[in-house]
Amino acid sequence: MFVSLLKRFGLKLSLNDPRWGHRPDGDHKAQEGRRPGEGPPDLDQMWRDFNARLNRLFGSRGNNGGDAGGPYRGEGRGTGITATVIAFIIALIWLASGAFIVQEGQVGVVTTFGRLSHTTGAGFNWRWPAPIQAHETVNVSQVRTAEIGYRDNVRNKQPNESLMLTDDENIIDIQFAVQYTLKDPVAWVFNNREQDLTVQQVAETAIREVVGKSKMDFVLYEGREKVAVDVHNMMQQIVDRYALGVLITNVTMQNVQPPEQVQNAFDDAVKAGQDRARARNEGEAYANQVIPQARGAAFRLQQDAEAYRSMVVENATGNAARFNQVVVEYAKAPAVTRDRMYLDTMQQIFSNTSKVMVDAKSGSNLLYLPLDKLIAQVSANSAAVGSAHSGPVQSPQQDSASSQAVTQALDAVRQRDSRSRDTSRDRETR
Repeated sequence: MFVSLLKRFGLKLSLNDPRWGHRPDGDHKAQEGRRPGEGPPDLDQMWRDFNARLNRLFGSRGNNGGDAGGPYRGEGRGTGITATVIAFIIALIWLASGAFIVQEGQVGVVTTFGRLSHTTGAGFNWRWPAPIQAHETVNVSQVRTAEIGYRDNVRNKQPNESLMLTDDENIIDIQFAVQYTLKDPVAWVFNNREQDLTVQQVAETAIREVVGKSKMDFVLYEGREKVAVDVHNMMQQIVDRYALGVLITNVTMQNVQPPEQVQNAFDDAVKAGQDRARARNEGEAYANQVIPQARGAAFRLQQDAEAYRSMVVENATGNAARFNQVVVEYAKAPAVTRDRMYLDTMQQIFSNTSKVMVDAKSGSNLLYLPLDKLIAQVSANSAAVGSAHSGPVQSPQQDSASSQAVTQALDAVRQRDSRSRDTSRDRETR
């Protein structure tokens, strides 16, 4: 800016001239008579010319070209005006240094002598320049990440962070990431130092506490999501207690495994556990198949026994009731009741027998020929013979046997008829 002012007032400087700043021999008149290009102007002369131009610019004419007051009085007044202009320019520059721009998604925190003054939003803002006020921009929309157990890649492990002790005294290797945003920029700036490191240490503390209260199998397999949720909640509680101004958004489990030194032994133990689980599942499946069948068979036998018991009880009850009724009727008419019981009994007996009883002494010519019984008997014999020979069609011998049986039956009937006729003739003769 100083060079531009010099150019504005018509002063030209050449820093490449080796004689710059050296006053040659001779007085001012000799220097004025020097031809252009012979050497640089004198610094004192330059300063006097600069003051003169400033005086003309601000309307100061000195003593109207006279000697009143002497030459030093005019030079002193020009020097004061020059200093005022320079101070004004410096003041403008100092005030302009208080302007700052806050980008979208950021918040400006302004302090006055180190104490919080106010916060500003996105856009052009101004504050008192240093050392009165200062500002700091905080990005509240950025999603920050804290990595525990690794750096930039899960293969770049940090054993001092990732190795942890479980409740059953086993060591596991855990890598996870924590994502968070800023919900209070003032608290983020003033309440703590090294905020990112603080969040990382809070995450490590929370994961060690959660893993220390859990079993190894739970952390490795079915409990990963629950461990992440517990760490999220615990971290939020800790950062709120510290007034860190942080909002935990997500906890992601990157890798959970046993230490590399015992990985092979752990794999063998896992395979053995899987074999045990498979054998247990097969046993449970077989038990689930056999036990219901056995229970069904036992229930069926129980129901059959209950049915048989009910049948026997009901039959006995019915027989007893019928006997009581018969006793009552027998007491009223013994002879009739006795005959009726006899007839019922004989009917039951004769209905279940295949023989025919004929009263030959009665002299009756009417004989009963049980053709249905004979046909049923012949059919039964044919079926028995056919099943013995495993043939669906009867043989000629079977047909002849059945025919002979029918013929014998008819012969027996004829003989009885002839005997009955002879008997009747003898009676008539007598």
